Amino acid sequence: MNSQSTSDETLPADLQTENLDSPQPKNSWRQAWEKIVRLGLGEIALRTGTAVVSLALILVVIWVMATFFLKGDASNNLAGAAVLAAPGTVNAQAPTPTAQPPAFVIPQSTAHVNGITRLAQLHTLLPSRPRYDVITYTVLEGDTIFGIAEKFGLKPQSILLGNRDLLGDNPHYIQPGMVLNILPSDGIYYRWNAGDGLNGVSSYYKVTPEVIINWPGNHLDPATLGDWSNPNIADGTMLFVPGGQAEFITWSAPVITRDNPGVARLFGPGYCGVITTGAVGDGVFVSPTVLNYLSGYDYTPDTNHFGLDFAGQMGTPIYAIDDGVVVYSGWNDHGYGYVMVIDHGNGWQSLYAHLSEIYFGCGQSVFSGDTIAAMGSTGRSTGPHLHFELRYNGNFVNPWNVLP
Repeated sequence: MNSQSTSDETLPADLQTENLDSPQPKNSWRQAWEKIVRLGLGEIALRTGTAVVSLALILVVIWVMATFFLKGDASNNLAGAAVLAAPGTVNAQAPTPTAQPPAFVIPQSTAHVNGITRLAQLHTLLPSRPRYDVITYTVLEGDTIFGIAEKFGLKPQSILLGNRDLLGDNPHYIQPGMVLNILPSDGIYYRWNAGDGLNGVSSYYKVTPEVIINWPGNHLDPATLGDWSNPNIADGTMLFVPGGQAEFITWSAPVITRDNPGVARLFGPGYCGVITTGAVGDGVFVSPTVLNYLSGYDYTPDTNHFGLDFAGQMGTPIYAIDDGVVVYSGWNDHGYGYVMVIDHGNGWQSLYAHLSEIYFGCGQSVFSGDTIAAMGSTGRSTGPHLHFELRYNGNFVNPWNVLP
């Protein structure tokens, strides 16, 4: 023992220290890491190690779930199968039923067969532009002044005032095929006469001279007009008077009574001679037709229309609205066609126009509800209808106010 102790004591001090430090693993890991860092691979090694550790953790989680959860489901399935087993076969191993999902079939698309192909309809929307010139319109079967005016955004009186030479202020003068002037806006179409002055014409139609001069469609150059009292405007030139107003020429039938039926002599060949007797009405009226709807014209004095136009078929019966005596029966020269006028003897007169047939003549008495005529389209008419007027003591009355 002494010899052993002596040999240990005689070892050099540096060898004794080396023997104590060399077997430590901790220093080996550190030395390895230091070598990696010196080689410039420290960051790569750190990232690689992190990825390896993460992958290991994921695998551990998957293993734990497979071990505990799947085994638990298998145990439950076996327990359920044991409960469902028949008595006496508790220990029998029941097969676990397996549900087979239906085979998945990829549906074939039929969009190309049943689809609707939509074509893009590309177009440019142009804003409406003001019209400055007068255009024309050809009257069609069934047209009325009201309908034509509505079609062009005008008042009915503007159709009359734009065609005074043709219609003579009579809305019933229009006929199919007639060509009408259509004004650019409400106003009057005036034919310039030699000797006219701008001040006089504009004053008559209740506008200023500048309104006529400055309207683009009139094509008047203020620089070349000269004296307004005798301007350089050719005789017969048609000028539009925007907003112009004028009084209508009365075209309706005169008041025809049994006391003086001869006043209708200028009305046409249907006038009657002296009448001294006849039925007298009581002022209680029936409708002149069973068709109580209008063909377009209502009672509108501002368009020179003082009656109602009842629409219907050719030959529709026309009835006397009250007792009375016929004071006009026959043709009319001013657009009414065949006309009948009845004097009811109590201040009332009724007129029935555009008839196709007349069943009573001059001086005959008629009674309320009698069929006196048939509806037609004679005279200036664009289709079958009854034009009906009513007067009391010589003044026009709106029939809607007294008819049932």
